[in-house]
Amino acid sequence: MKKGKLFEKRLKAYTLTEILIVLVIIGILVLLALPNLMPLITKAKSTEAKLQLEHMHTLEKNFFFEKSKYTTDLNELGFIQEKLSSDGKDGRANYRIEIVQASSNTFVARATAVADFNGNGTFNVWEIDQDKNLKEITPD
Repeated sequence: MKKGKLFEKRLKAYTLTEILIVLVIIGILVLLALPNLMPLITKAKSTEAKLQLEHMHTLEKNFFFEKSKYTTDLNELGFIQEKLSSDGKDGRANYRIEIVQASSNTFVARATAVADFNGNGTFNVWEIDQDKNLKEITPD
């Protein structure tokens, strides 16, 4: 076979225009579906806050059984805040955990989102108390 005939042979394939049209259609479908998925994404991320606050409740209860009081000091409890996603590329935590109030027989721990999950300007906040009452203070 001559070199010229090798390059003249056409293969069945999609053109660049056809591929771009398909990508545009997929992009439009994603944009239409995204607002419907935002509440689901927010709900999934709030699971992190619930688990961290339940862990905080366990740590506070253990501290209470040893010292007969609650504390606001995370280091005293042995709680280590994972790096926040807002602090840089290595951060994975979406919630900042803190103890907002502690006394001899009560405490309140709070998880505050560091990102606005659905872009509405509201940051999700959850709280838990000594009786393990977990509630969403500010929904996102």
